[in-house]
Amino acid sequence: MIDTGAYEGMIAETTVIVGHAGDHINAYMARPLGPGPYPAVLVFHHLPGWDRWYRETTRRFAAEGYLAICPDLYHRQGIGQPDDVAAKVRAEGGVADDQVVGDAQGCVDLLRALPQSNGKVAGFGTCSGGRHAYLAACRLDAFDGLINCWGGRIVTDADDVTEKQPVAPVDYTADLSCPVLGLFGNEDSSPSPEHVDALEEALKTHGKAYEFHRYDGAGHGFFYDDRPAAYHAASAVDGWAKVWHFLQRTTA
Repeated sequence: MIDTGAYEGMIAETTVIVGHAGDHINAYMARPLGPGPYPAVLVFHHLPGWDRWYRETTRRFAAEGYLAICPDLYHRQGIGQPDDVAAKVRAEGGVADDQVVGDAQGCVDLLRALPQSNGKVAGFGTCSGGRHAYLAACRLDAFDGLINCWGGRIVTDADDVTEKQPVAPVDYTADLSCPVLGLFGNEDSSPSPEHVDALEEALKTHGKAYEFHRYDGAGHGFFYDDRPAAYHAASAVDGWAKVWHFLQRTTA
């Protein structure tokens, strides 16, 4: 809610965090200028990489009153243009799940240590970032809420597991420690509607708090307003409204 008489400002910058195994990696951080206390969002970028859309999204969370950080999960594969780094990551079969979880823990520790923090942290991710957010929320007792936007390969076939990704995240669902908001396009193939059904069934089986919203006419990446072929305006507007309501309930 905007108050036209209120002061508004933020700081946004690239910084360095201590991630998995003590590695120093880049992260993009944005926060409101004010004493707080503010809730926080850990933003997991997608496989297109640590790109402009994710910087804009990190600032969007800050503009709504959240401490937000987006680590470069591909930092160890090199620096440069996001598409080029992402291509290298694809060729190497992705990044290791243990590494992502360690990087997430480093971000959560930093967010909670900030003097402006209210101690609450949610995870947010789209595409592979949705998968990473779900994985981290299951393997770490660190989140107060999880927003999974069309996270692919949370549900996988047995022959899809790899050395870097040895367990399908859905198989960790029993250990999920926070409520989940899921946003999915019914025209998507990764995750397909059948994969979304399987994830929902796992959440039900383990008695987890969740809400799923599925959008007709929307495919993969329907939030991405920089990609006309993917963007689905009506679904994106409704989806973002669901995101803000969920965060208000889980992190205020």
